[in-house]
Amino acid sequence: MADERTEGEESSEDAHASGRSLAENPEKSLAQSHGATEVTEEEEVGSETEDGSRDSEVGSRKSGSASEVGSRKSEVGSRKSESESAGSKKPKRRWVVPLLVYLVSAGVYVGLLGDRMLENSPDDHYAHLAAAWMDGRLGIEGDPPGNNDWACYDTELEDVCPNNRWHFADQERYRWYVSFPPLPAAVILPAVAVMGVDLPDRLFWALLAGLGPMLLFLLLGRLRELGLSDRKRWEDLVLTALFAFGTVFFFVAVQGTVWFAAHVVCVPLILGFCWFSIGAKRPLLAGLMLGLCFLTRPTTAALCLLFALEALRRHQRDDATVDPEASWPKRAWQLFRGAELKKVVKGGVIFSLPILACGGVAMWMNDARFGDPFEFGHSYLQIRWRPRIETWGLFNFHYFAKNLAVFTSSLPWLSAEAPYLKISRHGLALWVTTPALFLVLWNKPLNLQARRLIAFLFAAAVPVAFWNLCYQNSGWVQFGYRFALDYLPLLFLILALGRRPFRAGFFLLMVWSIAINAFGAVTFDRAWAYYDNDPTQNVIFQPD
Repeated sequence: MADERTEGEESSEDAHASGRSLAENPEKSLAQSHGATEVTEEEEVGSETEDGSRDSEVGSRKSGSASEVGSRKSEVGSRKSESESAGSKKPKRRWVVPLLVYLVSAGVYVGLLGDRMLENSPDDHYAHLAAAWMDGRLGIEGDPPGNNDWACYDTELEDVCPNNRWHFADQERYRWYVSFPPLPAAVILPAVAVMGVDLPDRLFWALLAGLGPMLLFLLLGRLRELGLSDRKRWEDLVLTALFAFGTVFFFVAVQGTVWFAAHVVCVPLILGFCWFSIGAKRPLLAGLMLGLCFLTRPTTAALCLLFALEALRRHQRDDATVDPEASWPKRAWQLFRGAELKKVVKGGVIFSLPILACGGVAMWMNDARFGDPFEFGHSYLQIRWRPRIETWGLFNFHYFAKNLAVFTSSLPWLSAEAPYLKISRHGLALWVTTPALFLVLWNKPLNLQARRLIAFLFAAAVPVAFWNLCYQNSGWVQFGYRFALDYLPLLFLILALGRRPFRAGFFLLMVWSIAINAFGAVTFDRAWAYYDNDPTQNVIFQPD
């Protein structure tokens, strides 16, 4: 009898423990409860002997145990139902912090617009392109509304128009187009339809810019859920704040205009692409995000390497091995050799479908406008350095050294005369605007999977960076090296995965980053006294 009372007390304690575990993980606790029941019954059956009275006692105890198990299952079911009812509210609460991230980011961006909030920016090419689409045209009607980066096409000669002219009497022969990739025009089209072509586009793009920090915060949380990062939520918020206010994204978000609006649209798409590429479980959506990126910033096409590498990692054979201590070329070969290539190819085909569809749209538009499916129109820009493009093309290694100088070595110009500081129109070096990015070079990943993902992110970012460094200009005119936004989200994922602790040194770098980028957000395109006025693109460093 003493044994029976002890067993009853233990069962009661087990039930309470099961309830406590269930509150944390109902499914796991229920499975453990079933497991515990099976073990108890097996032990009871194993204790049977040939003695008839012993059999009777065992039968009685099994009956009592079954009764307790039934009661316990009833309690577990009740608690599970309560937990599910309470858990149904969690998804709503989970969106509170991301929503606050959006509201704070967008609120700061909109607030910094100041008296420009309700103005129409002077270079709102995308609004004019959207208006043209609504009128059933691919080009604008008549002369362009400005003289900055408009493409003119001579339909008779099928060639460029006479350079540095902004009006032609024969408007049927000389046609004007927006040469920038078209997706941002589709994004702003509903607003243009409601408010007209002279809408306050700066306000529109500033509100949209809040999506970038919000999606970055969500993606950092997903890395933790996947077991790739052990960053706390406050650390995710720190990295999000650094991106929102401590990078060139800050000054880009408050400009409007054609060049910066493209980055505002592309950053959320890059983050969406990373979301669906990590794990390579959503190839169609990953491909859609990248296809839309291409229709906004074509150099982001090289990010496809991230999905390709993740697909190889996901579809490894059971007997495949990758030596983590081997050199990276050998690890890459081992990764490829160990993959089930049929599954990789199948995922790759699905991934490619939306990219090909987006590419098809771009090729159709290009051919309809310029008779060349691969010509977006930049070759027909009315700009003073068009001879350089005619000689070297839009992309060429010829431009690499000059752009690399901006990327690595463009510093503020200090002077003893007011305003004491000036910035080249090529903008500041990336490490000057966000020095905390140096931490991506020193990583302490949580596990092998995180280490691999860091390598994949680097492998995808480097070709995009190289491609941009081979472009015919540096991003001119700008506060900081804005082309880095084509891969900057990947570097922030590496910062999270690298697990370097946020100590005083990091926060000092963060304060510097926010201060200098806030200066850029406030002064760029408003306080030109702080910027060099060279119109030739030839001046990078402070003249002697």
